Amino acid sequence: MTPLEQLADRFVDSYAAIDPTIATYLGVPGYDDAWPDLSPAGLAARADLLRRTVADVRGCPAADHREEVARAAMVERLESELARLDSGWAAADLNSTESPLQAFRQTFDFMPVDTEADWATIAARLAALPAAVEGYLAGLDAAADAGRVSAVRQVRLTAALARKWAGTPHVPGFFTTFTEPAPASLRAELDRAVEGAHDALLRFADHVERSLLPRAPEADGVGRERYALESRFFTGADLDLEETYAWGWAELARIVAEKAAVAETIAPGQGVAGAMAVLDADPARLVRGRDALQRWLQDTADRAIAALHSVHFDIPEPVRRIEGRLTPTSGAGVYYSSPTEDFSRPGRMWWSLPDGVDEMTTWRETTTVFHEGVPGHHLQIGQTVHNSASLNRWQRMLNFCSAHAEGWALYSERLMGELGFLDDAGDRLGMLDAQELRAARVVLDIGVHLDLPIPPGHGIDADRWSYDVALQFLRDHVSMDDQMLVDELHRYLGWPGQAPVYKVGERVFLTCREEARARHGEAFDLVEWHRQVLDLGPLGLGPLAEELARL
Repeated sequence: MTPLEQLADRFVDSYAAIDPTIATYLGVPGYDDAWPDLSPAGLAARADLLRRTVADVRGCPAADHREEVARAAMVERLESELARLDSGWAAADLNSTESPLQAFRQTFDFMPVDTEADWATIAARLAALPAAVEGYLAGLDAAADAGRVSAVRQVRLTAALARKWAGTPHVPGFFTTFTEPAPASLRAELDRAVEGAHDALLRFADHVERSLLPRAPEADGVGRERYALESRFFTGADLDLEETYAWGWAELARIVAEKAAVAETIAPGQGVAGAMAVLDADPARLVRGRDALQRWLQDTADRAIAALHSVHFDIPEPVRRIEGRLTPTSGAGVYYSSPTEDFSRPGRMWWSLPDGVDEMTTWRETTTVFHEGVPGHHLQIGQTVHNSASLNRWQRMLNFCSAHAEGWALYSERLMGELGFLDDAGDRLGMLDAQELRAARVVLDIGVHLDLPIPPGHGIDADRWSYDVALQFLRDHVSMDDQMLVDELHRYLGWPGQAPVYKVGERVFLTCREEARARHGEAFDLVEWHRQVLDLGPLGLGPLAEELARL
């Protein structure tokens, strides 16, 4: 191993030790009974690790261009994370979608439950949860003392979420239901741990309402300074936010027009709503029951892998396996979890159904399987994990840039349309529907948080963003039930800078592909271009564009 590879290997182990939830997600053994220290002291220790590692990486020689790319990626990603820690906003993480609170529940999705030893580990982690929650609250309080606190809306939403997971005398809490299949030999130990975990969630809810609400800003928008910081973390680039906002409006209009044209082929003269009604009423496009839905997800992903392998992509053997799963709770959205380093736990697509819903129309979801599976997240991330020949362990296991991952996955949806896998008009409308949502996210997220004016000519009876204007904008552009739209809006308001990364990342892949096509002319080979792109491993969009310009 080269010095940089040795350094990267050590850093993965050090980071797994300092953040056991990441260790569980990655499949690094030895930490499944623990939680990260989210107190001020724990976050300071994390920052120190990042600072030392950046200095070591900068001083480490690169053996070749491959290592120059790895070194630049490591510096960029670690410095972006360090900037959030140094700003104080990492300590203040609290929102309705993706913050340490959600990790206290979601981490258990990745833990094995096959043996008595597995359940004993779960019992130990549950027993440790109250102390972890107290550390998190200490970090939130310290951040609030320094003027870093989430908006009132996010504090209230997270308190409600914690109480929902804790349950009521009439509705069992999450951990009660989760531990029901455990062996009888551990019942008493698990029941004590579950009671402690639920009590900790209730204390969390009470504390954030009592301590944070009086200091929380009413405004949902976070302002330019914080938004630029978060955007840099999620994209790995310093975006021209005004240009991206204007581009988002133009991209939204383009997709709306393309969507209307496809709808006309499904239900002539009835518009997009009429076409969707026709598709929703088609029994051939409806899957009923959780078991049937899981089978459909699995079959659709497996068919895509079989069709693409050795024709459009060379998919490594371990990556040809994927699992489609339903989340144990509602409201978790749709997401992908990576395989472990040895692929003993495969990559997984996770679907969340709303409470009381046990059916799904497939025309909306086919494109999402391509996004989460192959050629989207599963191919990109799974191939990265497998690619030990050219990527160091940090690149394969721990390196992540949201815009790179989501940009590739969204690019993959449109690619599948180009390759003929979305020729069915309903499936194509589903892809365009998802694209419209992602374009709407660009303008809403940037517009709300930067308080940018709404340009005329878009059918909006306002020249400035507000909560009500943003919700109506989503109603006009996103075909979800109203509660899901509200949840989407709360996601954007509480997680600034993340929502635009899908389209922003896709834009880089599409632009760089067409530039490569222009450079090579008839010699351009799309299969080879994709191979080279994936072999780079994850990169921030700035370094990514530089490397793609070489291909």
